[in-house]
Amino acid sequence: MKTIILAGGYGTRLAEYTDKIPKPMIKIGDKPILSHIMNFYQSFGYDDFIIAAGYKKEIIIDYYKNSKEFRNLKIIDTGESTMTGGRILRLKSQIDKNENFFMTYGDGLCSINLDDLIQFHKKNNKLATVTAVHPPVRFGELEIEGNKVIKFEEKPQSSAGWINGGYFVLNSDVFDYIDNDQTMFEKEPMTKLYQDNNLNAFKHEGFWKCMDTLRDKISLEQILEDEGPIWKK
Repeated sequence: MKTIILAGGYGTRLAEYTDKIPKPMIKIGDKPILSHIMNFYQSFGYDDFIIAAGYKKEIIIDYYKNSKEFRNLKIIDTGESTMTGGRILRLKSQIDKNENFFMTYGDGLCSINLDDLIQFHKKNNKLATVTAVHPPVRFGELEIEGNKVIKFEEKPQSSAGWINGGYFVLNSDVFDYIDNDQTMFEKEPMTKLYQDNNLNAFKHEGFWKCMDTLRDKISLEQILEDEGPIWKK
């Protein structure tokens, strides 16, 4: 089963790194987050990767050109200013009719069980399945009685609410929902998919973290140092 990884954006919130390299090439420990993501899929036996590159694509191409770790890897230029939906649409020729495929972003790590995710997708028979995760909590949670703190808990994620966790299973028919390069997949296509009753959510309660800021990068590195790659199977 193929895995599309969107890796072409500018990553402006990490400009201290992305002025020189694309965001998915920022290292967590001794290797890029992109490699951690591919290692995660590999741990479930999925090793057919299509990287939707764009901004500073030559750095990704050069890094993986002689890779022995990722032998089944295509890096395709999907344009420097293309939006997420446009990048997916540009890869239409890589996906067979009626084929299911994974899609994720090049900046997030998750401990989701991919076998359960694909089984859920097939069972519910929709065109798209999105992994729903709880939003991260930046600050510790206080419980107060009067002026006294009776409980303090530093939580990595909220226990309420759900957001797009970025780990999708899609069917090739989703290409029909994308208009052009400037289509953001998270806007019109996903809206139309749920309006057509073609979008399901797989709820994931475990580890999930997106590397949006320097703080997030440091946090992921600390997790890796303390606990190892907890996102892997």
